[in-house]
Amino acid sequence: MNFLLIVVCLVAGWMMRRTNVLREDAHISINGWILYIALPAVALHYIPSIVWNTDVILPLAMPLAVFVGAWIFVQALSHRFSMDAGTRAALILTVGLGNTSFVGFPLTQAYLGNEGLRIAVMCDQMTFIMLSTLGTLTALHASSGGTVTAMLLMKRIVLFPPFIGFIAAIVLPLFIDISPLDPLFEKLSLTLVPLALFSVGLQVRFTGWKNNTRLLTFGLAYKLFVAPMLILVVALTARLEGMAAQTSVFEASMPPMITAAILASEYRLNPQLANTIVSLGILLSLLTSLFWWYIVKLAL
Repeated sequence: MNFLLIVVCLVAGWMMRRTNVLREDAHISINGWILYIALPAVALHYIPSIVWNTDVILPLAMPLAVFVGAWIFVQALSHRFSMDAGTRAALILTVGLGNTSFVGFPLTQAYLGNEGLRIAVMCDQMTFIMLSTLGTLTALHASSGGTVTAMLLMKRIVLFPPFIGFIAAIVLPLFIDISPLDPLFEKLSLTLVPLALFSVGLQVRFTGWKNNTRLLTFGLAYKLFVAPMLILVVALTARLEGMAAQTSVFEASMPPMITAAILASEYRLNPQLANTIVSLGILLSLLTSLFWWYIVKLAL
């Protein structure tokens, strides 16, 4: 049933955009509910029950490892193919930052259940921090000499609604009992999956892929296969097992982040490549996620 929900919501969003049932920017309003209501509710529902031990190190470190790996990968790729600074930055942003919430949460819940979703929340918070810090710095460095201050980066992080929910979910239980509100948080969190998938369907684009076939191939190969393999090797080397390790590898296999493509577009960093790699990545991840679910269950 979870997979049927995924397909129905994605197709519904895509069809409504194609048939002009909704406005072109309808996803902005939907994303507002997701960012300000659903994602904080998910954190407040799942985070208080997490046992904080060494098992959570890998989920928190995974986004940084994937981003650093993407930087190295793209730099090596640029020596083989002629790329301008904007194209390099667009690739780093999109293949270095995974769609750990809008696509990651529904797929994680479908394959690994609510226990996996609890770990995925931590992966997503660190992914956002990577976007706000290293992602922003990458975009600025590749654009027309923009500068950014530490205060601006900190402001972007602490004012992000899901991050506020994440911190509240950690701090509030230390002082007050929020368990009576848990049924409310649970019901609000249930809106995340269908709305996130519907929003993704509204934003999917498949134009212009023929102009960037090689870069799309190599970029998606890294994001959908090399990145999760990197985290799997780390987990096996450190002898990590269980749900935290499985979810970390699975979340590392998620497609490129939509917000990363938006950031690339804002700074005019080959927006066509960025948007195409995100759209194709989302479609392909519906297949590759099955492969990685099998691998993590077998290896971890």
